[in-house]
Amino acid sequence: MLQATARRLGAFSGPFRLLLISDSLMLLSLMVGHVAVPWWVASEGGAAHLAIFAASMAGASFIALPLLSPMGDRVDKKLLISGGLALMAIEGLVLAGLAQAGIYHLGWIMALELCAVVAMAAIMPASFSIVAELLPASQLTEGLGLQKSAQAIGRLMGPALGGAVLALAGTAAALWLHAVLLALAAALALRIKAATPAPGASERHWLQDLRAGLAAKWKMPLERGWTFVSFLVMIFFSPGIGMLVPLKVQSLGLSGAWLGVCEAGLSAGMLLGSLGGSVWVAQRIGRFNASVWAILIEGISMLGIGLTHQPLLIVLGFAVFGACIATVQMVGHTHRMLAIPQAYRSRMTAVNMMVMQVSGVLGPGLAGVALLQIGVDWIYAVFGLGLFLVGLGYRWVPGYRDFLNLPHEQAEGLYARQHPSLFR
Repeated sequence: MLQATARRLGAFSGPFRLLLISDSLMLLSLMVGHVAVPWWVASEGGAAHLAIFAASMAGASFIALPLLSPMGDRVDKKLLISGGLALMAIEGLVLAGLAQAGIYHLGWIMALELCAVVAMAAIMPASFSIVAELLPASQLTEGLGLQKSAQAIGRLMGPALGGAVLALAGTAAALWLHAVLLALAAALALRIKAATPAPGASERHWLQDLRAGLAAKWKMPLERGWTFVSFLVMIFFSPGIGMLVPLKVQSLGLSGAWLGVCEAGLSAGMLLGSLGGSVWVAQRIGRFNASVWAILIEGISMLGIGLTHQPLLIVLGFAVFGACIATVQMVGHTHRMLAIPQAYRSRMTAVNMMVMQVSGVLGPGLAGVALLQIGVDWIYAVFGLGLFLVGLGYRWVPGYRDFLNLPHEQAEGLYARQHPSLFR
């Protein structure tokens, strides 16, 4: 599999390969931070501080994403990505300095992380859509798959590295590593050949760009239904791979290293799926069936994670969870990106992310309230059941089944052909 991946990479341009390295380092750093910061907050402030932190960051993302989303269609994506990563590296250095000095203050941590939230609001839509501008249409599908693979490698190594540093050297060391890796990713991103902004985008008013992206999402029945069900799914999904993970590990009396192992298990599953497992499943049972069944299995995995107290079984549950995440992304995201006109990709991607951030506020908030009444084991079980039930809703999204089962060449540009008045 690795040899085949190396051969595939050889067919792509230098700027694209540079993007893959930068993406991998970015995810590596983010996952180190994803282990270190929640562990720091949970250790010093407990479940209440962790719930406040998770909900506040998701709420800030909800505001920042729509406001900054037009930038990806108006400004050089290379500058957005590299500048955002540099800002996050500076924020990481300050955060590490606080941890090194033994200063814990939730308000200060949230204020610093707000800088990272704003940076990510500019980075992520640009990162998800820049591939379509670095590669010809004939390589887009494979290029998106390779980008997911590079990101999965970062996700796989980051939690293990972060957990190991956390266990051996403490929170401050993990945060220093987080900042250094972000700086390296920023330096590489700056060397990517500039992508050309969409023709005419810079002449339009910022609010016009923003309204056009939102209107396109709302007026298409497929996108409206898809986004609504995804919103419900994410309410139950996001706490399961976010705030509940360190609480589950701590409830079993395990060290921070086990938090890294759990995150690594999730990433290993994602890597397996993105390197070909998801495509293999989709070819055998169809894209629609692969997507829906993957979400249902995510719910079952959460249920199992909640009910077991065996660390290795928990890690296995996260690995299955990760493989399902990769399947949903590979099946749905590639088709969606092909269907969206180039000039709207950043904005519509940002709308998707914005909606997910709303559910990212509600999910941790509901989990935080539930923690006052029941333990983390039962919250996992209840949220897993909720994820399973709302995941069934994809079966009733108008046109979703037919769209996913289209060949890639028919999906390309589909939205503009079906709704030309929305993409002028």
